[in-house]
Amino acid sequence: MTPSRVFLVSVCLSALFLWNVAAGQSLPPVRVVLVGDSTVNDAGGWGTGFRAWFGSDMEVVNLAKNGRSSKNFRSEGLWAPAITGKPDYILIQFGHNDGPGKGPDRETDPQTTFRENMARFVEEARAAGAQPVLVTSIVRRTFAEDGKIKRDSLVPYVEAVRELAAAQKVPLIDLYSLTLAQAEKLGAEGCAEIDARLPDGKRDSTHLGPNGRQEIGRMAAQEFIKLMPAMRAYAAEPARQ
Repeated sequence: MTPSRVFLVSVCLSALFLWNVAAGQSLPPVRVVLVGDSTVNDAGGWGTGFRAWFGSDMEVVNLAKNGRSSKNFRSEGLWAPAITGKPDYILIQFGHNDGPGKGPDRETDPQTTFRENMARFVEEARAAGAQPVLVTSIVRRTFAEDGKIKRDSLVPYVEAVRELAAAQKVPLIDLYSLTLAQAEKLGAEGCAEIDARLPDGKRDSTHLGPNGRQEIGRMAAQEFIKLMPAMRAYAAEPARQ
């Protein structure tokens, strides 16, 4: 399906959803699939908070898995269920495990192999009749002495996703920018309230604890609704207000 046809279908669905809401009828079911790494999955990522933002008419299937990059998510057969499940939307976030030091099974180059992998996800989602949505990786909450987040090896992958979204006209949720602003507002100590905890009790500044999963999931859901206004009708009360 071409991007223009996907857009037309989205517009038609939006009109149908809004008409149903106005008429007091039940909403047609919507299926949203999340793909990515451990910062997206239900154990230490924002997927649980995203799902909690919506009501029962929206099915949120979280296929994200620990340790996966844009390379081995496909090579291990994890991508195929995302498109064969006939989703309406696929949210795609990779980058954390694509960087240097992750090993040859996972590493990609941000401007070549990573971008090619992400572009292929987009192409195949569209071909399956789904609307792809690219998502930039959440920030690593590592602070410099000036109280700002350190620029690390994740940044080139974030920039590559932004560039691809613009070039391919793919809706973009820029979670990196949102979580960077959140972290710098909270400060190094304040981030304790969203950090995950390691088995020894030390703070994990990459993954999310219960509060972080809910808060960043809310961010992702709100940005998704901004991109797809018809999805506001699917928000759970009182989020719909």
